[in-house]
Amino acid sequence: MCAIAGMIDLQVSERLINTMLKTMLRRGPDSSHWYQHQRCTLLHARLVVIDPAGGRQPMTLHWGDEHYTIVYNGELYNTAELRRELTALGHCFSGHSDTEVLLHGYAQWGQEVLAKCNGIFAFAVWEENAERLFMARDRMGVKPLFYKEHEGGLIFASEIKTILRYPSVRSELDEEGAAEILLLGPGTTPGCGVFRGIMELKPGWCGYYEHGRLHIQQYWSLRDREHRESFRETAEHVRELVLDAIRRQTVSDVPVGTFLSGGLDSSLITAVCARQMPETLRTFSVDYLDNDKYFVPNAFQPNSDGYYIRLMQDSLHTDHHWCILSPEDLEAALEESTDARDLPGMADVDFSLLVFCKQIREHVTVALSGECADEIFGGYPWYRDPKIRDADGFPWAQNTAQRCSMLSPELATKIDGMDYVRQRYLDTCRQSDILPGTSPLERRMKEMVNLNQQWFMQTLLDRKDRMSMYSGLEVRVPFCDHRIAEYLYGVPWEFKDWQGREKGLLRHAMEGWLPDEVMWRKKSPYPKTFDPKYLAMMKARLEALLSDPDAPLFSLISRQAARDIMEKDSLWPWYGQLMRKPQTIAYLLQIDYWLRSNHVDLLF
Repeated sequence: MCAIAGMIDLQVSERLINTMLKTMLRRGPDSSHWYQHQRCTLLHARLVVIDPAGGRQPMTLHWGDEHYTIVYNGELYNTAELRRELTALGHCFSGHSDTEVLLHGYAQWGQEVLAKCNGIFAFAVWEENAERLFMARDRMGVKPLFYKEHEGGLIFASEIKTILRYPSVRSELDEEGAAEILLLGPGTTPGCGVFRGIMELKPGWCGYYEHGRLHIQQYWSLRDREHRESFRETAEHVRELVLDAIRRQTVSDVPVGTFLSGGLDSSLITAVCARQMPETLRTFSVDYLDNDKYFVPNAFQPNSDGYYIRLMQDSLHTDHHWCILSPEDLEAALEESTDARDLPGMADVDFSLLVFCKQIREHVTVALSGECADEIFGGYPWYRDPKIRDADGFPWAQNTAQRCSMLSPELATKIDGMDYVRQRYLDTCRQSDILPGTSPLERRMKEMVNLNQQWFMQTLLDRKDRMSMYSGLEVRVPFCDHRIAEYLYGVPWEFKDWQGREKGLLRHAMEGWLPDEVMWRKKSPYPKTFDPKYLAMMKARLEALLSDPDAPLFSLISRQAARDIMEKDSLWPWYGQLMRKPQTIAYLLQIDYWLRSNHVDLLF
C-alpha cells in the first residue's frame, strides 16, 4: 500500500513537492519519489509489500506511441492471471509487482482494464503524448482518492491533508460541509470531501482530466439478477467465493497476520489463513482494562469477546497478541486519530483502532480483517428488526431531529436539516437496481444493501484505512471482494437470513471451519470500553470547552446542546451501534480539534 498524489496544470516547485510528500510518508514509509513532465507532477510514497526491488513508483512504460506513468495505491489479487494474459499479447515484465501488471494492463486495454481487476486500488496514469490523466478507484471503496479542481488545474491525493498543503488551497467549511459533519457524520455523502471544493472519487468511478476539464463516470455498480440456485447450491457458491477471496489475499512478500475478535467474520478469515500459510499465523485482538468488571450486555453487544478469542487461539494454535487499552490510552489518541482521518471520526472506535494498529505494525506489515460481511450478508440488527428496517431514514442514525436541534442559530437558518438528510436517503434508495416484480420485502432488502454499502460501509472502510495506514499497516478485507458483493446482491433475503439467524447463509456455507460456539455466536460489534472513567474524562474535556468563549465548536452547535448531551441519555446511538454518550461527547471534541488544527474558515 502507498500514498499517491498529483498536480496537473499548476505551478509546482521542488520545495512544494517535498512538503506534500511529507504528508504521505505515514502511508508510505519505505521510499518516496516523484515524476515531472511539463504539465504533470506525480508523487508517490511506498509501503513495500510485493516486489521490493521491482515495484518502485512512479513507474513509466513506453508502449506503442505513448509513454504511460502510473502512481498506484492498492493490491491486485489476480495479478498472476493478468500477467499471463498480457504476456500472451506480447508484454514483457521486469519484476513481479502488481503495479507493473496494472500499468501494462492500462496500456493494453485503457479504461477497460478496470473490469479485469480483482483488488483494492486508487491509481492515476499520465499519458505524455495525449497530455491526459486517467484516475480510478476500486469498486467497493477500500482505497481512498480525493481531488480538487483548482485555479484551472487539478490536484489529487490519497488523503485530504496532502491537497491542503498546496499553497493557495484554503481550509473552508460552508453550510453544506457543516451539514455533513453535524447531520450525517461521521458518515458523509458519497463523493463529498466536506472541505469546500474538495471531492472524493466515488467507489466504482473513474475519469479523465484533459484540456482543463475533468470527466468522471461510473464503471461499476450492484446489478440485480434472477437467482436460480437452491439454498444448497447458493451455500456452496458462497463457500467457494469466500475461500478464494481469503486465500488470494494472503499473498505477500512481508509478514501477514489477522485481526481476531472472536466473532464470525474475523474468525473465518483467521481459520482459513491458519490452514493456508506455512508458518504459524500471528493474530491480534484488542480489549480494555477491567472490561470484565465494567462490561454491560445489551441488544447490540450481548457478550464480550475474550472467551471466544481464546477458544479460537487454542483451536488454531496461533501466535496471539493482545492490545489492552486504558481510558487514558483512548483520550491520548483523540487528536492523532482526527489528524489521521482528516475529519472527525467514530470517536473512541477510531482512537482504539489507531493504537491497536500501531501495536500490530510492530509484528506484521499486512493484516486481514473482517469488515463488510455484515453489509453484504445482512448481519446488522437494522436488517432484521422490521421497525428499524422499515423506518424512513438511515437505519444507523435515527436521530436526525436531535441533530437538527443542536445547530447553532446561524446554521439553523441556512440548513433545512430534515430535508438535507432525507433527500440523500431517498436518492440512494432510488439508485438501487431492482428487477421488476420484486416483492416489497425483497425490494426493501436491496435498498438496505445499497444504503449500507454506499454509506455505513464506507465509514468503516475509511476508518480502517486511515487508522491502519497512519502506522504503515496494510489491512486487507476479503469480504469486500466485489465478486461476493455482486453474487449476494441477487440472493433472496430468505437465504441470507436462513433459519432466522443473522448471516445464516454464511454460517451454513462455512460449517466445519470453526468451533460451533464461535460459528453460531450471536453477532457482537467491535468492542468499546464501558469504563465510567472514560465518560468522566470526556465530560471534563467538554466542560472545559464550554468555558472557552472562543471554542470554534460553538459556531456549529449551541452550547446548550452540548450540555444536554452530557446530562441526558439519547434514545438512539449517535451513529451505528457503538456511539452512545461517551462517544458522542468525544465526537464533539473531535470537531472542535479539527476546526482548530486545520484553521478552518467558516463561510456562513
